[in-house]
Formats: sequence, structure tokens, C-alpha cells
Amino acid sequence: MAELERTAEQDLAKKVDETRQRFKDELLQDSGDKYDSRDVERLQKDDAVVEGYLTWRLYVVDDALKMIDESLQWRKEFGVNDISESTIPKWMFESGSVYLHGYDKEGNKLFWFKVKQHIKDAKTILDKKKYVAFWLERYAKKEPGMPLTVVFDMAESGLSNIDMDFVKYVINCFKIYYPKFLSKMIIVDMPWIMNAAWKIVKSWLGPEAISKLKFASKSEVQNFIGLEYLPPHMGGTDPFKYSYPPLPDDDFQTPICDNGPIVSEEETESKDGEMESKDALESSLNSEVAVKPKKVNFLEDSLRAEDNDRGDTSARTKGARKPLTTFKGPLLDVSPSEELSFGSGETEKKCLIILSNVTKNQVAFKVRTTAPEKYRVKPSSSCCEPGASVDIVVSLHGGFQASPQDRFLVMAAEMDNVGSQELTQFWKEVPKTKVMEHRLRCHVLETIKPTASILKDSIVDTGNNGQQEFNTVLMKLMASNSRLEQKLNSSLWVQKVLMGLVLVLVVLNLLCLYLLGTAQQPS
Repeated sequence: MAELERTAEQDLAKKVDETRQRFKDELLQDSGDKYDSRDVERLQKDDAVVEGYLTWRLYVVDDALKMIDESLQWRKEFGVNDISESTIPKWMFESGSVYLHGYDKEGNKLFWFKVKQHIKDAKTILDKKKYVAFWLERYAKKEPGMPLTVVFDMAESGLSNIDMDFVKYVINCFKIYYPKFLSKMIIVDMPWIMNAAWKIVKSWLGPEAISKLKFASKSEVQNFIGLEYLPPHMGGTDPFKYSYPPLPDDDFQTPICDNGPIVSEEETESKDGEMESKDALESSLNSEVAVKPKKVNFLEDSLRAEDNDRGDTSARTKGARKPLTTFKGPLLDVSPSEELSFGSGETEKKCLIILSNVTKNQVAFKVRTTAPEKYRVKPSSSCCEPGASVDIVVSLHGGFQASPQDRFLVMAAEMDNVGSQELTQFWKEVPKTKVMEHRLRCHVLETIKPTASILKDSIVDTGNNGQQEFNTVLMKLMASNSRLEQKLNSSLWVQKVLMGLVLVLVVLNLLCLYLLGTAQQPS
């Protein structure tokens, strides 16, 4: 298996090199001002960009080059690299017709289109297209490589809300301009009168995306999106109401550490002030001198933590799932590259994040999460020496289970004047432009049915090796049987449909015979 993966990686690397070389030879020399130089530079340096086009075009270099050419021309025409909140009309943000919020059951970000708020207008169509590009470009920078689930909310919409040119543009965004971005496209509560229009839309999607189109009623959409991220009019419980400003965003919070929640920097300062006042009062009442709490120096704290952890590192990381992939960052290499895998078993509740310093300076880091009540992180904040690595253990605690909607954010920044910097002060003063951010999502491992685990336990308890081997074979058979049941159920469904059609034909034949018999009878 490892050899096959290595071969596949080598083949992909060759395809990437071939695509870059042919882009340079066939497209770039005659391009003139056709492309934005920033996009060309990104294509030449970032393997993930080229891989995205190749994967979406099934590794056919000719097709990938056509897609790259069209995509880069569009980016130059629309000025995508320079689109910002200030370049979009304010009324578009205030309308809330398009926005990012929430996650589906697979952990993909939701991209909402409120169709009823869209009215066809030739004067504003260009701004509307740039508005969509703004959101996609914003997401591409915040969550590189992570797919989106597009939700067309058709509630209270009609034919006047359908602009086929705009819909085709949205589809091209995922079909050409942002390859591999589309997880699925869900059309919710579509009025029957729009069936003809959406048949045309399906023809635009093409074979690579047609399977991603899902039509769902208010009840069926819950198969794709949990109630916590569905609005009340779809039967959900999400209290979110779009408003502007500010723009809605992921709420990354500082995770829970070994001894409970880490307080925010503002809370720390206020508590320091309270403690100083309290100590001063106690010292005036008592003859003893109160010891004031001391702010911990970042370097001292990290060195002390290293000393304490040196003896129990192996014990701390024992049982944690080791990462197999790596994200190559400008300051830190982060392993795993995309997701942390958790399961329901006791041995599946710990994951390891490995940070490796690739700079010549000390790098400060901290880890934040969207679900701080669920996870313990050790260490959640520290620093990493040049050329060194730090193991971070992320573990579920209590009765919590991981969810694909959970996210982790690794933040890192190079440190200057290490000896004089404190943790809170450093993160307050460091410019955002110098902070590296990398996001990880959670992957929930599939588990075997409880009945199977009960059977497994009952057999293993006997302590007989032969029975353990039998149990392993039996578990495989049960898994195979489950897959066969699913296939059989789908086959039975097809048979029922066919039987229904046969029954309809029989009834029609009988009706025809009856009518013929009636017509032949003498009047």
C-alpha cells in the first residue's frame, strides 16, 4: 500500500511539472497582459493550485491547461486579487443574499444563496458577480483546499428571482474558476414551476459535477445539514440571523487546557488588577507582606514547560493517533495537513499535532478551536526553537464526541527579542500580516455496530486464541453482510418501482380491453 501511494505521488508530481512547463511554453509567452502576474506566480510556486485543476479535470493535462487559461483570464478581468469589502457596494452586504455560515454533516462550510432576494437587473449584475467572487476568494484564503456546500434557499421565490446568466456564472465559479471547491449543491424547496429552468442548469454542470446536485424538500435537507445549522423555516434550530456589519465568520476560541479554560487576555489583565488590589488590602490588614501575582515571561514559561514535559512526553503522547500527512508552511510544518481523526472508542479520543520550526528564529504558536468545551490541548500555547519540533496532544474529554463541524486553528509568528517578551503582550503586538494561520478540521471515524462490538467482547473474554481469530473473521463477515444488505435494499427498491410500473400497464391494458368490448357491443 505504501509503495502504491509513493508511486501515485510521483506520478502526480510529474503531471504538475508537465502542466507548469506547458503553461509556460504554450500560454504564458503569448499571453501579454492576459493574466495577473500574482496568479502566474502562485501557479508556478504552489503545487496545490496545479493539483486542484488536474484533479478536477481527471489528470488530463490538456483539459487542465484550458481550465487554467480560462480561470486566470477571469481573475484578471474581474480583478479578483484586488476585490475587498470596500470595492463591493454596501447594500449588497446589507441584503444578506449571499454569505458563508455553518457546516453540513460532512464538515463542509455552507455557502448560502437567498434566491428570493435576487432580482434580475442588468445594471447590477457585474457587482453581483464580484460579490460572489469576494466570498469565494475570502474563503479560499481562510480555508485553502477545503470544499464548500452551496445551498440555494428557494423559499418564497418565483420565476422573477431566476436570472439564468447569474446562475450559470455561479456554476462556472465551481466548474472552472475554483476547482475542487464544490462538495455538493443543494436546491431546497424548489417551486414546481421552476423545474424547466433547473433542467437547463443541470446541463450546464457537466458530468464532473452533475452528481453533486441535490434537490431536497425542507425535511429532506436535514439528511445533509444538521438542525443546528438550519434556519427555523427549514425546521432547524439555528438562531443565526445575518446582519452587516461585521461579516459572519468562524468563531475560533482558545481551547480548554489541562486545568480548565484558558482565560482571555483581557480577563487575565483584569484579574491581575483585582489580585493586586486584594493583596494590597490584605497587606494593610495583616502585618505580613502579600505576594503579588507575577506575570509569567513567555520564554521562562516555555522553558519550564519543556523541563516538566521532558520526562513525561512519551506518556503524554501514548495512545494519540499519529499524523500521516504534512502541510508545508512558511514558519511551521503542521502534521496532519488537513484533519484530525477521532472515533468513539477510548483509543480513538486522542490525536497528535506535530509542529516543526522551519525558520532560523524561535516561533511562537497557539492553538484555538471552534468547540473549546470539548477538547483538551497540551500544550495549547508555547514556542518552538529553530529546527525543533513540538508534539501537541488534542484529546476529547468527558462524554463529548468529535464532530465534522469542529475546527482547529494553528497560529504562529516569529519572535524577536525573545528574552523580554511576554505571552499576552507578544500576541497583542504582533502584526496580523506576520501571523501564519493553518486550519484543521475533524474527521469522525466510522464505527462498527454496537451489536457487533458486544459479540466481539463476549468472544474475546474467553481468552482463546482460536476464538479470537474466529471473531476477526466473523467481524469481517458482518461488515460484508451490512454492505450486501444495503445493495439488496437498493435492488428491492428498484424491483418495487418496476412492479409498480407493471401493475400500471396491466391496469391500462384491462381498461383498453374493457373500452374495446364496450365499443363492439351493438347499440
